[in-house]
Amino acid sequence: MPARFLPAHPAKLHLVLMLVLTFSTGVLDAVGYLGLDRVFTANMTGNVVILGMALLGGDNLPVLGPIAALTGFMTGALISGRTLRPSTTGWNRRTTGLLVGVSAVMAVVAAVLLGGVNPRHNEALTVAITGTLAVAMGVQAATARHLNVKDVPTVVVTSTITGLAADSRFGGGTHPFWGRRLAAIGLIMAGAAVGAGFVQLHLGLGVLLTALLTLAVALLGRIGMHKHATDTATAAPNAGAAVESPPTSAS
Repeated sequence: MPARFLPAHPAKLHLVLMLVLTFSTGVLDAVGYLGLDRVFTANMTGNVVILGMALLGGDNLPVLGPIAALTGFMTGALISGRTLRPSTTGWNRRTTGLLVGVSAVMAVVAAVLLGGVNPRHNEALTVAITGTLAVAMGVQAATARHLNVKDVPTVVVTSTITGLAADSRFGGGTHPFWGRRLAAIGLIMAGAAVGAGFVQLHLGLGVLLTALLTLAVALLGRIGMHKHATDTATAAPNAGAAVESPPTSAS
């Protein structure tokens, strides 16, 4: 995509890109829950609840899968946190690198699945794939958190739904950010629907789509950052020329 078609303001660009990641989260969570033994790879709240019920023998729920997902997600968030710690809030080369890495991990998993590996009847393989995808989603979630786009955390919409209702006119609020909140809720739902459809076709297709979307976000974010830096550098000399005092004529 040519840089001129990207939103000029970084905040707007980051919002659009985080909404894309929110959609991709819905896709991957559907793949995890429906294709990897009822485990979420991004929504850790769901895994905590599933694990709590499973520990008391509830409905033959998985134990190893949620543990692997929780451990992997925290590991990924830790990696992202350590990598981004020297950076200020906003998009930078480290952000791009982390998201490209997430895309690469997902692409490898997709290739394995599309290559004929079927984890449905192999618990060890299911847990390994779940943990790997969870690491990638932990990196993605922590990277999105670093960008600090309000009300679009990309991996969960509970707080978004709470804010949408509590801050609405019926809740006595001024209804701020209602557009992005509705978009985040709708996109994660749409992503889950798309992911469920892909599971019916092939388990690897949803993972591949998520890899491609994440790569696109990384590249567009990098292009947008470069465009903003170029525009700022171009505008600075012009601004200086605009405020320069005109020469006084000799009397």
